[in-house]
Amino acid sequence: MTYESMLRARLAGETNLVARTGGRLKFALVYPNLYRVGMSNLGVHIIYALLNSSTGVMCERFFLPEIDTQPLSMETLSPLNRFQVVGFAVSFEPDYFNVVKMLRLSKIPLLSTKRTDFDPIIVAGGCCATFNPAPLSKIVDAFVVGEGEEILPPLIDALLATEGLPRLKRLEILSQVEGVYVPAFPKKTSRRWVKNLDLQPAHTTIVTDDAEFDMYLIETARGCGRHCRFCMAGYCFRKPRNRSLDVLKAEIRDAKPFGKKLGLMGAAISDYPQIDALCDFILGEGLTMSVASFRADSVTQTLVDALVASGQKTLTIAPEVGSDKMRAVVNKGITEAHVFNAVELGLRAGIKNFRLYFMVGLPFEELSDVAAIADLTLRLKKFSGGRLTLSVNPFVPKPFTPFQRVPFAGKKYLDAAIKLLRKNLRGVDMISESVRSATVQAILSRGDEKLSDVLAISETEADFRRNFKSAALDENFYLGARSFDLPLPWDVLDQGFTDSYLVDEFNRARELKSTVRCFDGCRRCGVCS
Repeated sequence: MTYESMLRARLAGETNLVARTGGRLKFALVYPNLYRVGMSNLGVHIIYALLNSSTGVMCERFFLPEIDTQPLSMETLSPLNRFQVVGFAVSFEPDYFNVVKMLRLSKIPLLSTKRTDFDPIIVAGGCCATFNPAPLSKIVDAFVVGEGEEILPPLIDALLATEGLPRLKRLEILSQVEGVYVPAFPKKTSRRWVKNLDLQPAHTTIVTDDAEFDMYLIETARGCGRHCRFCMAGYCFRKPRNRSLDVLKAEIRDAKPFGKKLGLMGAAISDYPQIDALCDFILGEGLTMSVASFRADSVTQTLVDALVASGQKTLTIAPEVGSDKMRAVVNKGITEAHVFNAVELGLRAGIKNFRLYFMVGLPFEELSDVAAIADLTLRLKKFSGGRLTLSVNPFVPKPFTPFQRVPFAGKKYLDAAIKLLRKNLRGVDMISESVRSATVQAILSRGDEKLSDVLAISETEADFRRNFKSAALDENFYLGARSFDLPLPWDVLDQGFTDSYLVDEFNRARELKSTVRCFDGCRRCGVCS
């Protein structure tokens, strides 16, 4: 099957719920990974519908081709370089390599300074653009900082208003749009976010069976107020906001004709205030459901029973750490008792398989804390009597978190930690992310603009490692501790909270002090001021 016939077959298998009226501004929405992955990303659905509802815009989708060929649009099989604007949705650092590959395959100059008035304007949004644009700053022309529903309408207006102007003049005008960061005209850029989720629908807009998660996705909430100190999403998507139950019920009714399992999306589904009523409504409508994640301290029997009734065979729990000390460090907000209670709820519902997520290499961690992970796992295995699968990932420091300045643990320690777990957990299935891959992610996560030159010639992780070494960049700068006195590459962005707040949270972690979750009237971080 040719690439073109593959795209036609996929398009024929879709039910598109978006009315595309067309317009003079041709906008390519690009997810820099495979179709099956991209169509499981709710952000793609949201932005696609938003753009095609904009007067004067015609949006088409692109995904990374399975073969080494020029990317073509899903809708009309048009090449990427025929579009006036190319917008990448970048959620994960490893996809940076795919951004480079897709631009190269499309014969679009990789560096912004090499593009002419006849080349597309390259835009990037998503988590990575929101927390650190620096590594892509020589490749991407403009970054959407925050939530697209707020930023894209004025950005589209500016793009339409500047048609025909020289490229640099257009970028200068785009830099004046609130929430848009343009590296060629750098200025402090504030994150924009949706205040009332009920006014912004967020659900599947193109139904397909050919997706990683064969579900109809519905977002219940956005943001998180739990203050887990390792979690970038918890800080970059503050404040926590919930959709009303009535709005969710309406979206569920709209989804019913498609007969798909509902995928409830949110930072922690069990934190939704009316989660039991929502579960009862879904089952009452004759539908099934799955959840993106839940918290061990807020999961309910009703939620677990609904998952089992929906055919779920494995319960996933993320204790993250194994010792009381490390629970205080990361401020996860759960206790060992919460974890055992979540397992017990699963057992009552008939679940026998459990997956546990942990991290190693966190600040202030010692190998004795890693040993505590093994101890907790073995006690949970004995308690459950079922099958346990352990997923262990190296901790990667992220910008705009209290741990943004801590060093990456490094290969020697991480290898020792994973070896210790494997030795103590014989008989327990265990998977772990490659330390080598985590190292590359750590470099990219806190990278500066110098990495753009390396990325521009790197289409794989192996390319990047080789080119990084050839560029004679200081690995310790990217992986080591960052002084509290030195500026950070992402200081050009304003998330709504101060650096002093993050420093205070880091100090609380060192002192093993907890921080309570967000509450009405709270003014601690500054986002709600």
